[in-house]
Amino acid sequence: MPPKIKTMTEDQWRSALESSHHGRSMVGWLRHLFGAIPSSPRCKVCNAPFKGVGGRIFRIFWAGPFEKNPNFCGNCLYKGVGGVEIEITALFADVRGSTTMAEQMRPSEFSAVMNRFYKVATDVLIKSDAWLDKLVGDEVIGLFIPGYAGPQHASVAVHAAQDLLRMTGHRDPGGPWIPVGVGVNTGLAYVGMVGTDGGITDLTALGDTMNTAARLASQAGPGEILVTRSTYTAAGLETNGFEHRQLELKGKTEPVDVSVIRVAPESISAD
Repeated sequence: MPPKIKTMTEDQWRSALESSHHGRSMVGWLRHLFGAIPSSPRCKVCNAPFKGVGGRIFRIFWAGPFEKNPNFCGNCLYKGVGGVEIEITALFADVRGSTTMAEQMRPSEFSAVMNRFYKVATDVLIKSDAWLDKLVGDEVIGLFIPGYAGPQHASVAVHAAQDLLRMTGHRDPGGPWIPVGVGVNTGLAYVGMVGTDGGITDLTALGDTMNTAARLASQAGPGEILVTRSTYTAAGLETNGFEHRQLELKGKTEPVDVSVIRVAPESISAD
């Protein structure tokens, strides 16, 4: 039978989303028990197996991989409408000039290119322990939650953005196979299950932090990562060698200070 739906209190949401999974004592005994059951890959929180006989059994009595990131199982994420305000880092990756690309290609060709982008972006985010929030048109959204990406989630997000640009060819002499711009922002967001009880729900993040990251991605040029002051401060980045911009973002009452990180060979990198 499927796992019982769990309606969580705000404190339980906070514990789940803010506590580093490496030190979560409430699942320590589960990790030890489940670790003895074959086979890998496993949930990074509770060690539940996803493959083999163990994986098939756990899909019946526990849960399979979590749809937002298959590094975790669905039982280690909480269901039922609710959530909590916590600090996260949001990454929005946007394909630049996608309308022109679509105009110049057959629909099947454009679909193949976009699917390749989705695959690369998904791989980068999953390896970074981010939540893959959405694939929306020409955009991919990743959430770096402290309880899963770790307390240095801002730094992890910046490095993930760099990896994404490398994987899309922005360091290649001939240029990228798809032009991508990225916005990264750190701040408070409401993270949890939104929707209506008994109706359609989605596990996501809401708030100004998300909106700002989205606006940054829309203004990032191909091969650019626009990083807010809150992110590079939290990440401990030294930005003296970077280009700085003050951006007027739609819907924002004040300009937003950003640093520009590029991964082209002739440019400075945060590595």
